[in-house]
Amino acid sequence: MSRRRFALNGETILLDEDERAAIPGSFVKLSDGQTWYQLAGPVEGKPVIFLNGYSVPHYLWDHTFHPLAEAGFRVLRFDHFGRGWSDRPRVEFGPDLFDRQIIDLLSALEIKTPVNLVGSSMGGIVAGIFADRHPELVDRLVLIDPAGMMIPPAFPKSLLLIPLLGELILHLTGDRTLPAGMAEDLLYPERFPQYVADYLPQMRIAGFKRAILSTFRSGILFEQRSVYERQGKTNIPILLLWGRHDRTIPLEVGDKVHALLPHADWRVIEDAGHVPHYERPEVVNPMLVEFLQ
Repeated sequence: MSRRRFALNGETILLDEDERAAIPGSFVKLSDGQTWYQLAGPVEGKPVIFLNGYSVPHYLWDHTFHPLAEAGFRVLRFDHFGRGWSDRPRVEFGPDLFDRQIIDLLSALEIKTPVNLVGSSMGGIVAGIFADRHPELVDRLVLIDPAGMMIPPAFPKSLLLIPLLGELILHLTGDRTLPAGMAEDLLYPERFPQYVADYLPQMRIAGFKRAILSTFRSGILFEQRSVYERQGKTNIPILLLWGRHDRTIPLEVGDKVHALLPHADWRVIEDAGHVPHYERPEVVNPMLVEFLQ
């Protein structure tokens, strides 16, 4: 039987083999734990790897994954450690962990490189860091409203950086503030109620808030300007997309990222917020196919 427990922070599920057996998709054991993933598309297709945001797991690509598979790409989406159905190891959740997870996953699934990386929000800076560290493994980059250039947190969010106090705050308020923050990703949240509904199940798995807080403290969202500066000097093709009405990482930040990536194909997606590929797949998917082909 799955192990369930009483927990004041709402994390009542311990992810184990019984729990994983009931979850659609596949799992693979990597060096830091079990990773949930899904592969689709022709085996001989160009490999396209989707990288999720700060706390939203694989459903972020629900409107993109299968259309690109049907366009002939070999597509892979997975849950970062600490999110979705992947394990929550007791490690620091920062650039090194996410980079290692991609390396291990490509090896375990025998995916030939170079690969095309498509990253949204935090997934964008994770993609940039991966390309920075392993340029020989990357063909093209798609960065969608990427993080890494956000303003460091001010009060009251800065309180989350303080040991013990941050844990207490997230323990008391996280069940309300985290889903509310997801609704802010969308320009029209009322049109996509499933976006927040699909976020909630992962919050019941032990270790979720610990992983989110560790990632916040790692600096990956705020201190990565040098990554973009170095990518701006490479010859890796980049498609840079931004939602016109992004309230999470505003368009003026996008202008700054674009300035650091002068060779990027820069496009602003109208009538969209922080996740334009989710809100406007009819606009974004053709751009992805054209660029990646």
